[in-house]
Amino acid sequence: MNISVPVVVLLGLTVFIAMRYLGLRVWEAVVCILFGFMLAGTVISPDIRRFLVGVFNLITNQ
Repeated sequence: MNISVPVVVLLGLTVFIAMRYLGLRVWEAVVCILFGFMLAGTVISPDIRRFLVGVFNLITNQ
């Protein structure tokens, strides 16, 4: 899956916009980031990856 870097950039932009315009506080963003790191280390990580690949394939019609 070669879309991991653009997805990270997109999610980072989303967090920045949420902090800037939606009132997301820094500590809430840090908790979300830490949750993502912890979630990546669990057994459900491959299922999440397959789901994301499926969604991107559906969007790009591949």
